[in-house]
Amino acid sequence: MNIAVNTRLLIKNKLDGIGWFTYESLKRITIQHPEHHFYFIFDRPFDPTFIFSSNITPIVLNPQSRHPLLFWIWFDWRLPRLLKKLNPDLFLSPDGYLSLKTKIKSLAVFHDLNFEHYPKDLPLAFRLYYRYFFPKFATKAIRIATVSEFSKMDIVTQYRILPCQIDVVYDGANELYKPLLPQTITKIREKYTSGAPYFIFIGSLHPRKNLVNLFKGFDLFRLNYNEDIKLLIVGARKWWTKEIGIAFKEMKYSDDVVFSGRLNGDELAQALGASLALTYVSYFEGFGIPIVEAFCCGVPVITSNVTSMPEIAGDAALLIDPFCPDSIALAMKSITEDVHLRNELIRKGLDRKKEFTWQRTADLLWKSIEKSLKSS
Repeated sequence: MNIAVNTRLLIKNKLDGIGWFTYESLKRITIQHPEHHFYFIFDRPFDPTFIFSSNITPIVLNPQSRHPLLFWIWFDWRLPRLLKKLNPDLFLSPDGYLSLKTKIKSLAVFHDLNFEHYPKDLPLAFRLYYRYFFPKFATKAIRIATVSEFSKMDIVTQYRILPCQIDVVYDGANELYKPLLPQTITKIREKYTSGAPYFIFIGSLHPRKNLVNLFKGFDLFRLNYNEDIKLLIVGARKWWTKEIGIAFKEMKYSDDVVFSGRLNGDELAQALGASLALTYVSYFEGFGIPIVEAFCCGVPVITSNVTSMPEIAGDAALLIDPFCPDSIALAMKSITEDVHLRNELIRKGLDRKKEFTWQRTADLLWKSIEKSLKSS
């Protein structure tokens, strides 16, 4: 079989959640299935390390598409012509975008529908594109894969897709994430916070990541807990908003917030592994890969009690109300003061991580591909 794949998000040193899903699953699938041929379709020059095996043919299809108008040009004008020429048995899109102008069978991976629930968190052009096109992509796809049972039921509810047409393909965590030796933790803390222990946030600085309430919660925690503990923010400021900026400026302890920017894989694993706890308090997630990465590092997790996060965390995290800064502050206090609780969360997390591996992701996605190929 010939399978064409949208690999726009395989960008060297810029892999985000969906990029890692694409990288880790396709690396395994292409190597494990040499009997099939894969066309990797990029929208810019690609790094050779993304060509995982000899059964991959890379293709660059311009223009680079990072804006709704360019999405439309790439997927509905440039891509159909290429697919007509290639005539693959299936088109796989790990980021969910499809072409509405091709008759090729299509499998879309929808990671979440946050734009349906919190549309104002996005710039107007993106909001309009997502809310207009993704319902059409859902109908166009012969099957849909998604990353949690929560997201599956959300797709069923929002787009009236039959549950039997949707496969749950959980995310995993990279093997880089593992517990650190005490001397390494000391070294990493010196690097980022002059030796102070710190809570860590990982993700794009996007409104739904809830930095506003994280800042407020950390401030409340520090007001009642006077030890030198920092908050390390890891991620690019692409979606930084006025509201986030105001919340930061109003902090009494803003000097204790450290911004590292985007970190590469090794740096991120070490920064997470040296942290006091992960504070992942989004108000909407389809999965939440940092939760599993923290489990792998032997780091306690504070996360939200909404959307997919309780499903992924199980009983291995402190669940908080993301809309209540007091709830976040109380969890930080508990992690800091209760050694027994901290150790219990670490133990449960190390056990819980076994449920989420990239090999399992690849296996589940391959099953979804096989179902798609057999569908009429």
